[in-house]
Amino acid sequence: MSSRIVTALLIAALAAVPVRAQAPVAETVVGGPLGMPQVSAPIALLIDVNGGRVLFERQSHRRFVPASLTKIMTSYVAFELIKAGKLRLDQRFRMSPDAFRKWHRVGSTMFLAQDSETSVAELLEGIVTVSANDGCVVLAEGVTGSVPAFTELMNAEAKKLGMRDTHYNTPNGWMDEGETYVSAADLATLSTALVTRHPDLYARFYGHERLAFRGIEQPNHNPLYGYVAGADGVKTGFTNEAGYGLVGSAIRDGRRLMMVVGGYDNGKVRARESRDFMEWGFAAFEAHSLFAAGAQVGTARVQGGETRTVPLAAPHALALTLLRRAGARYSLTLRYKGPLRAPIAKGDQIASLIVRVPGQGETRLPLVAAVDVPEAGSLARLRNGLLAMLGQ
Repeated sequence: MSSRIVTALLIAALAAVPVRAQAPVAETVVGGPLGMPQVSAPIALLIDVNGGRVLFERQSHRRFVPASLTKIMTSYVAFELIKAGKLRLDQRFRMSPDAFRKWHRVGSTMFLAQDSETSVAELLEGIVTVSANDGCVVLAEGVTGSVPAFTELMNAEAKKLGMRDTHYNTPNGWMDEGETYVSAADLATLSTALVTRHPDLYARFYGHERLAFRGIEQPNHNPLYGYVAGADGVKTGFTNEAGYGLVGSAIRDGRRLMMVVGGYDNGKVRARESRDFMEWGFAAFEAHSLFAAGAQVGTARVQGGETRTVPLAAPHALALTLLRRAGARYSLTLRYKGPLRAPIAKGDQIASLIVRVPGQGETRLPLVAAVDVPEAGSLARLRNGLLAMLGQ
């Protein structure tokens, strides 16, 4: 198929002041009170989800041991299965004697009893809020029958998301001599998909500061909670092998930032620096709104479908991210490889919105199908053939 570039909708002018854009901020410091705080983590990444822009980057593609950051993918797999109708929140899974022997009171736990039955909703709450190692294993065995089969699902989803520097050998991130590894860039990709593909499930299970389960109350150790306004995720991680890591997310006035830090050797330093890091991202940059979540941005041609075009929509609020008080002229272009082939499912990412600031490269923002486009039936094939003969 040929590549078609459908040139876009508008050229917007905010101001004519040049700005630093596409390239990562790296180690540069923004002047004045909005200056970059100290971030001593060997691995660090901060992105603006709405604008698709990297605000800071340090070794974001370096592979490292994630510890409990693994559980983000465990929950993502469950969310995908729930969305597909293959898993229900009210299903109950049993703590097998073998799982109990291996995981009772090992690391962070929900204190599941042998042969106890726990709902998927309760397991997800425990996995996300208190990093329950036992809950991960019960979920994995309940969904697929075994831990290895569940990790196959985890790796399959990582491949779908383009996570090239990631491999999972366990659903809970317990030490496995480095067989489980990730990168900051991959964790940001995963966590962004978690939020944007499953906003309702994310809101239900993430962002809770405490878990009360079967008479035991435990805190969530996310250092952003209670300190950073709008913080709603994502996950902490710690083992002696991995050190202290964090994937953090916060949203203010519809603008979401996603942060990944890894390799700290001190939890208090991780807490202090991660809070300052997130606050800097909100203070030093601002978003210029492009499209609201769900807004139709354009259309794309479809081959072999019940309809000959599909509307393209913003999967979440899309924005241009710029240094605060700076402005720029920018242009927008729709790009997709087409014509697209049916069937197409609503929500599939099928195109990109290219945002260009003169002299500063481009940013790609995702666009999704706004509706389902099934394969053409006999009447639709006849109609499409006649229209093609007429050059339409």
